[in-house]
Amino acid sequence: GGLRGATVVDALDTLYIMELEEEFQEAKTWVEKSFDLNVNGEASLFEVNIRYIGGLLSAYYLTGEEVFKSKALELGEKLLPAFNTPTGIPRGVINLGRQETRPYKLVLFISDGMSWSWGWASAGSSILAEFGTLHLEFLHLSQLSGNPLVPVSSLQVMNIRKVLNRVEKPQGLYPNFLSPVTGNWVQHHVSIGGLGDSFYEYLIKSWLMSGKRDSEAKKMYDDALEAIEKHLVKKSAGGLTYIAEWRGGILDHKMGHLACFSGGMIALGAEHAGEERRQHYMDLAAEITNTCHESYARSDTKLGPEAFRFEAGSEAMATRLSERYYILRPEVVESYLYLWRLTHQPKYRQWGWDVVKALEKHCRVEAGFSGIRDVYSTAPTHDNMQQSFFLAETLKYLYLLFCEDDVLSLEEWVFNTEAHPLPVNHSS
Repeated sequence: GGLRGATVVDALDTLYIMELEEEFQEAKTWVEKSFDLNVNGEASLFEVNIRYIGGLLSAYYLTGEEVFKSKALELGEKLLPAFNTPTGIPRGVINLGRQETRPYKLVLFISDGMSWSWGWASAGSSILAEFGTLHLEFLHLSQLSGNPLVPVSSLQVMNIRKVLNRVEKPQGLYPNFLSPVTGNWVQHHVSIGGLGDSFYEYLIKSWLMSGKRDSEAKKMYDDALEAIEKHLVKKSAGGLTYIAEWRGGILDHKMGHLACFSGGMIALGAEHAGEERRQHYMDLAAEITNTCHESYARSDTKLGPEAFRFEAGSEAMATRLSERYYILRPEVVESYLYLWRLTHQPKYRQWGWDVVKALEKHCRVEAGFSGIRDVYSTAPTHDNMQQSFFLAETLKYLYLLFCEDDVLSLEEWVFNTEAHPLPVNHSS
């Protein structure tokens, strides 16, 4: 069960930006004729939002084609029952099938039993990076819905902030698991990588997308970054700056590939920090991005592992067999793009080109591109998977790295966490 065509929807805007007109028309026709939203089956609220809704919204804003807008709104409506919890913090899984159709603004009141939390998430909790990564898309859905009342979807996401501002943050940090029933943290694991990552990204991007009027988001971002820098940012013996993970006060000196987006995020936020902090944050962003580049440079394939550690004699390398794989992830080249756009230092383009060559050499297969099981092997085996984010993010960021700055200018567009560009709201 579940939604089909993730690769098609995720790749729409990439095809359009690259001017692959024939392929784009083929994808658009598939969305019009074959993209069925009335499916039974479970779906991740987070993944449907960032990949499908993000992809459809971008395609709409880039082309003005109504089909993308109507599909985005229809799908957005199907996600609203997930918010039907005591706190309004949504659960992670939604059943797309078991829903009566109701007017847009009433969907909120559909009975529960259609959403639940991930079985593996700590004690039925919701995940920070999931419920914290809805804001950009839901604000656009609200604007596009044409609902004259304040639409449900933007109220939903504003309420998430209220809950987060109420709950006490240990050392100013945001743990990864929160109960949608009590609104309290379930345990104290903090990560800028998986489970936490895009929550922070959406704070600074919400402020930018609002035309710098969403001051609540900016303050939450500034405070969170201050706590991260104070408690999690470390420097290795070899001089590499990294962001550790925090488990109830004990540091785990590892950084996931997912956390490598943070160099780009910090650079993006640095542009808008006070004069005295701006250079400080640009330096921090460059140092973190350099560390992530080292995780690539120190492997035999020149691609980076899923996670790398800083422990006894080993720096910026995976030390566990289970962390040596590369699944075509985009976060490192994402940071190269932001650092290039904001500094124009040629090394970022060079590093990006090194990734292009490594992908061609080790990941290209007959039908596309595949992840590899071990970046430290000179003859890596393929995992036989081409993730949809490879087309949505990895290739888009690499392409934009070699474009002029006015192709999707950072002044006019904000990328969602799946690299789908959404327009900045310049009107008051």
